[in-house]
Amino acid sequence: MEEKFSLEAIERTFTKYKKGQMFDGVVVIKRPDGCIFNIGGKNDAFLPAEEVEDYANLKIGDRFKVIILNSKNEEGMLQVSKTMADSQVLATQNAHKLKLGSKFTFVPTHTNDDGLFSKMGEYNIFVPNAEISVTTRDIRRAIGKQFEAIVTEISRENKKIIASIKMLENQIKEKNETLFWSSIFINKIVTGRVKRILDYGAFVEVGGIDCFLHISNISHKRIGHPSEVIAEGQKMQFKVLEVDRENKKVSLTLKALQESPKAIAIKEINVGDTYQGTVVKILKFGAIIALDNGASGLLHIKNATEANNKQIYEIVKLDQTVNIEVIDKNIEEERLSFKLV
Repeated sequence: MEEKFSLEAIERTFTKYKKGQMFDGVVVIKRPDGCIFNIGGKNDAFLPAEEVEDYANLKIGDRFKVIILNSKNEEGMLQVSKTMADSQVLATQNAHKLKLGSKFTFVPTHTNDDGLFSKMGEYNIFVPNAEISVTTRDIRRAIGKQFEAIVTEISRENKKIIASIKMLENQIKEKNETLFWSSIFINKIVTGRVKRILDYGAFVEVGGIDCFLHISNISHKRIGHPSEVIAEGQKMQFKVLEVDRENKKVSLTLKALQESPKAIAIKEINVGDTYQGTVVKILKFGAIIALDNGASGLLHIKNATEANNKQIYEIVKLDQTVNIEVIDKNIEEERLSFKLV
C-alpha cells in the first residue's frame, strides 16, 4: 500500500541523514540568499550563497557534493556545506596518494589507551602509543595540535592509515646529526637555544645537537650563576670553542662574541696622546704599564731608553708612576704599545 503524504513521512526521511554525512546532489532552485539543493527523492537542503565561490554563475542543474551541517533550518530543510565537502574530497585525494614511507601532516581528534586517532577525508588515521613523539608525555594534550608522521601501513580498501611520529623524528634527527657534524668547526658562529641551565654552565641546542657552554665562557665579568646572563629557552649566537668528533662533544663560548672590558678601554686611547700609567709587571724586554681606564700595554726597552746597555729594571720600577706616549694600538688583539716620555 502506497504511503500517503504526511508530515510524519517527511520527518522519517530526515532521520536517514546525520551531521557530517556527504551526499551528491543537484541545484533545483536558486535564490539571492542561496539555493535549494536536492540530495535525493523529496529531500531538499539549503546551501547559503557564500558557500559557492562563484555563486553568480551557479545554474539550476549543477551537481556537486555537500556535507550535512544539521538536521533542519527554519524552513524545514537540511543545512549543508559545499566548502566542507570540497575540503573532504581534497583530503581523501591526498590520503589516496600516500604510500608506505610517505610523510604527511595531521591533527589528532581523539585518543584512547591505544594511541591517537584522526581523519584525512574518508581515511581513518591511527598512531599507536609506541609511535607517538617522545616529547608527548600526556597524549590527551596532543588533541588539536598539528603533527608530522610517516606512513607505516595503509589499506585502500578499508581506508585506514597507520603512522609513526617517532620514526619520522628519528629520521630527521639522524639527518640533522649528519649535517651538523659535517659542518661544525672551531670558531664557527652558530645560533643555539639554551636548553638547560646548570650551576656550572648550560646545555645549548644547536641544529638538534646538545652542546655545552661552561660558566667561564659566558661573560667577561665574574658571575655566580649562568642565569645571571642567560635564560632557558633563549635563542642567541655562540662561537664554537672546541669540537670533539670522536666523543660527539662541542664546547661553546658566548663571551668571545662580546667586546671585552680591555678592548673597550683600548678604544678610548688615542695613538700619539700622552697618558700617566703604573708599572704593574717587569719583563726581560720591557714592562707592562696599566692606565687609569683599565687598559694596559707594553713599554718595550727600546722605547724606554736610547742606551743599548741598560736593563728595563734600571729605568722603571714596579708600582712606579710614569708618563708614556701611545705609539700603536690593536683593538682586535687587545694590544697597546708605549714610549716613555
